[in-house]
Amino acid sequence: MNIDLARTFLEIVETGNFNKAAERLNITQSTVSMRIKALEDELGRPLFVRSKTGTGLTAAGMQFRRYAASLVRVWEQARQEIALPPGFRTVLNVGGQFSLWDRLLVQWIPWMRTALPDVALRAEVGLSDGLMRQLSEGMLDIGVMYSPQSRPGLHIEKLLDERLVMVSTKPRQVEDWDEDYVFVDWGPEFRQGHGQAFPT
Repeated sequence: MNIDLARTFLEIVETGNFNKAAERLNITQSTVSMRIKALEDELGRPLFVRSKTGTGLTAAGMQFRRYAASLVRVWEQARQEIALPPGFRTVLNVGGQFSLWDRLLVQWIPWMRTALPDVALRAEVGLSDGLMRQLSEGMLDIGVMYSPQSRPGLHIEKLLDERLVMVSTKPRQVEDWDEDYVFVDWGPEFRQGHGQAFPT
């Protein structure tokens, strides 16, 4: 399949309009229409419902959306890895959870550049669900996150223990309810531990 077809499809999904997609892709609206027709013919299903208010996805379009995003992502990654500059033998794709980026990965990347100077690094920040999906799809080689999910073919290794400490601007007992208390949801494991430590 021509990767431009998938890119055009995703641009229409994002803009909700064939004309706006054409502007962003710097092509004519008739080219956008021809690409979508070719894609729909290839898939054997209509992907869009067109109306005066804009363009919406059909059921088949909703299903194809995630595949189109994966196709474009895989293509871009393949292009980057194949077109390595001289002196690099491979690319290591690393993803990290937002809250761990500054604490771990920003310090790890310079060490990695020194330890393996012939390995190019591609790093990205994301949420744990997205990082897990990319690890499963082979788009990432390493993912750094708080709560990895066990999946076939993936090796999970604990890097560190992190201790969260409750702080307050005024003296108080842990048992006392404070109406100024702000609960920050750090995910399922945190919620469970918080619930055990501070039952309501």
